[in-house]
Amino acid sequence: MSMIEAIRIAVAESLELKKEFFGANEMLIAQVAREICIALENGNKVLLYGNGGSAADSQHIAAEWVGRFQRERRPLPAIALTTDTSILTAVGNDYGFDQIFVRQVRALGRKGDISIGISTSGNSPNVLVATEAARELGMVTVGLTGGDGGKLGAKVQYHLNVPHKSSARVQEIHIMIGHILCALADENMKGL
Repeated sequence: MSMIEAIRIAVAESLELKKEFFGANEMLIAQVAREICIALENGNKVLLYGNGGSAADSQHIAAEWVGRFQRERRPLPAIALTTDTSILTAVGNDYGFDQIFVRQVRALGRKGDISIGISTSGNSPNVLVATEAARELGMVTVGLTGGDGGKLGAKVQYHLNVPHKSSARVQEIHIMIGHILCALADENMKGL
């Protein structure tokens, strides 16, 4: 296969998957956006977490809310639990890698906050235990997954699963979900 053919196949696959996913999940995404607007309007925050590319997505989405997305507005409270290397290494060393997010959720999360766990497999142990803690605290739980959704889908109130085997295709949709949630918050929150 030539490079040009490989590019065309990747783009066609991505576009088709996006059309299918967003066509099937637009109401669910709108519900998540409403939950985020309500939480932020009430002085709550969004906590995001995941590993690898999902960690990068967590940071990217949090930055859009704290900075700005499409228009000037007040900063919105969002924290990526993937960024503090002192916490990550201390907790990982002292308690184990599966505890790096749950310790932060228990320290920072409050009833009414939003928890967004991102895992392309849906089976990342550190994402699962953090999400369980978020539910116990009364946070609104959202899971972004791929494949069959793994175990995370059963642990969240809002499950946005991209049913595809390629992590790359799944992550492309995850970041688009993040961008859409940012845009919907920008356009629909009161008092911005």
